[in-house]
This record gives sequence, C-alpha cells and structure tokens, in this order.
Amino acid sequence: MSKARILIVEDEGIIAADIEDRLKRLGYEASGWASTGEEAIGLAVSTNPDLILMDIMLKGPMDGIEVAEQVRRQYDVPVIFLTAFSDETLLERAVAIEPFSYLLKPFNERELRANIEMALYKHQMDKKCSRLLGELQEAWQEVKILSGLLPICSHCKMIRDDEDRWQDVAQYIRNHSEAEFTHSVCPNCMQKFYPDILDDD
Repeated sequence: MSKARILIVEDEGIIAADIEDRLKRLGYEASGWASTGEEAIGLAVSTNPDLILMDIMLKGPMDGIEVAEQVRRQYDVPVIFLTAFSDETLLERAVAIEPFSYLLKPFNERELRANIEMALYKHQMDKKCSRLLGELQEAWQEVKILSGLLPICSHCKMIRDDEDRWQDVAQYIRNHSEAEFTHSVCPNCMQKFYPDILDDD
C-alpha cells in the first residue's frame, strides 16, 4: 500500500520541519511545505496531496481557513487544521467549512496519526458514497423510463423506444427493468383462440 502524501502548510519553518519528521516516522510522505496561502494553493495543484495539514494563522493576506475553503472547493482534498489558539470565533469559522479534523498545538504523534487516519478514511468513504449515489441516480433514471409516457401501437401493441425502433412489449420491459415473464393464456383468449380445448372439458 502506497504512503499517504501530506502537504504541510505552516508559516514557522522549525515547526514545519518537526511535522515533516513526525510524518516520516509515522510512515507518511510529505509532499511539500508552504508558508503562505498562495504557496499552499499552488502546491495543492502541483503535488496533488492526499491530505493537507493546515495551520490557521499564516503569513500574507490569506489565513488557513480561507485557503482550506478554496482547496476543498476546487480540488477535493481533506484538510486538518492546526492551531495554537482556541478562540471561539476562529473555531466557528473553521468548523463552518467542514474540516476533517482540528488539532490544537502542541500535539503528540499518537494524536497526529489518529487524526490523519480518520480524515483519510472519512474522505475515502465520502468519495465512495458519492460514487454509489451517482450510480443509484443513473439506475433510477433507467427505472423512471417505465413510469413515463410509452408510445405503443394500438393494433400490434409494440412499443417505440428512444431510438425510434419498435419492440415487443415483453422485450421492452425486460430491457428496462428486472421483471421476468411467464406465459399463460387468459380466459378471454382461451375462449377466442382455443374453443376446442374448452369444449373437450
């Protein structure tokens, strides 16, 4: 199994180096280090990380919350916030963009690993759920065909499909649903087409 590639966004070089060392010890790969919001967005594009460790307080005009919002919206990368501050207003802003986790500095390697693994797993499950929902919606579109208006010949009872071809009713329903058919003869048709059999009885 390949190592998860993690982008570090931290404006303090010493702290970033410490985080990188911890990641390596835990079996992850650091895909890069950014100290500003602009660098972070650029590295998110060029390195395509599996996850971002994002310090909230960054140098420059953008803080980590703004950067995370852009990255999540455009590139679908899970973000874990790192901060030394527990300010309520800051926390509310951070929570509003639905990060995968929130770590208060200083944190230990056990906390870091647990949060990374949970974030990676949740992101994987979210993607799986989105894919399954898409497949379900496609299947539902197929099923809904049978609930719409079906063009059927008033004489031979053949149905016209979307490609303007005429099909037997049974074949059309079989192609657009999971229905199976068994064949028998109704009383009216028995009387009309097989009167001799009825007379024999």
